[in-house]
Amino acid sequence: MEITTWLTGLITTINGIVWGPLMLVLILGTGFVLMVGLRLMPILKLGYGFQMLWKGRRDQEGEGDISSFNALMTSLSATIGTGNIAGVATAIFLGGPGALFWMWMTALVGMATKYAEAVLAVHFRETSSDGHKVGGPMYYIKNGLSSRFAWLGTAFAIFGALAGFGIGNTIQANSVADVLSSKFGVEHWITGVIIASLVGLVLIGGIKRIAIVAGKLVPLMAVSYVFAGLVVLTIYADQIPAAFDLIFTYAFTPIAATGGFAGAAVWAAIRFGVARGVFSNEAGLGSAPIAHAAAMTNSPVRQGTVAMIGTFIDTIIICSITGLVIIVSGAWTSGETGATLSSVAFESALPGVGGYVVAFGLSVFAFTTILGWSVYGEKCVEYLFGVKSIVPFRVLWIVAVPLGAMANLSFIWLVADTLNALMALPNLIALLLLSPVVFKLTREYFATKN
Repeated sequence: MEITTWLTGLITTINGIVWGPLMLVLILGTGFVLMVGLRLMPILKLGYGFQMLWKGRRDQEGEGDISSFNALMTSLSATIGTGNIAGVATAIFLGGPGALFWMWMTALVGMATKYAEAVLAVHFRETSSDGHKVGGPMYYIKNGLSSRFAWLGTAFAIFGALAGFGIGNTIQANSVADVLSSKFGVEHWITGVIIASLVGLVLIGGIKRIAIVAGKLVPLMAVSYVFAGLVVLTIYADQIPAAFDLIFTYAFTPIAATGGFAGAAVWAAIRFGVARGVFSNEAGLGSAPIAHAAAMTNSPVRQGTVAMIGTFIDTIIICSITGLVIIVSGAWTSGETGATLSSVAFESALPGVGGYVVAFGLSVFAFTTILGWSVYGEKCVEYLFGVKSIVPFRVLWIVAVPLGAMANLSFIWLVADTLNALMALPNLIALLLLSPVVFKLTREYFATKN
């Protein structure tokens, strides 16, 4: 018990440092610098990104292992997960309604960050010894920066491999086990074994099979969840203006305790809004470009425009649905947190149905997230130890699922939060240093289009 308490205290201290003011400035600042340098292109060309996404379903130009569409679906399979249901709820529980505003701000500048990540990933990607296209922060650090920055690539790969077992594996399994236990009385270990078995069946086929599964499941689950959320918002339509007033007011004003809500300072709204925003859309983490590097494309910029809409879909659409449902229903003052808070919110509007919407949505979201993050972790381990490490990694990945399902939720969230920040640091530094490359490629691409 003493060791557990000491370890929790140590990680809490580290978390407070890595998620301090400097980190939040670095995340938002990097996105802002990129957005200004790109002259608001990610926002102005959002429609073009959707056009390229649709075109990517049919056209498979250039080298790569998966289509541009399935590259985004693989990326979204990793980002659309517990962060969209439990993460948003946790942010509002800890930071109040104002946290949702800061999630939006993180997403808007995050579109530029995600765009730059994908551009660099495709531009600096390599062909592995087994013939697959590989890329991501470790490769654009290695191939884009001088040798004295090589340690940054190694650091990213180490933190990325470790973070995957937190954000992309155990925390997903734990959230599903928790909601199925509370809703259906299913034992945690049973949920863990079932998810591990399903994950194992898909992992046998590698990134191509993962991409195919993601290409089918992600659009279906996203549309279904958004539809259910819109039904709830329609029921509470008269509360929507008041909800937006709460969001904008408490983004800049401390909020007092009310009902089961403990109250929150402005700093809490900013901190948890940004942290959970990054947890959800992963802009700046450097995870998504690993998937986009495998896309069949002959243009880094074209793939970048596809990548940036992932942040828009994840946070501006799906996270907003969850957050607004929690606020308009009044559930945010219930004292509940995590997936339970989201469940209470949906259940209040859709008695007998809402809880099942959250349980089913969370289960499918988490399953695809475990698949998507297996790609990220695998590529990080491959970068560190070579192709021979892939099979042992997959075995460990599958074993970690049931272990995560039975672990302590609060401790897992703490570890995952900390590893996210440690993973983001090398990537954000690289993005700033390589931003001139992104700006140059973007100017050249759109000059030919115009």
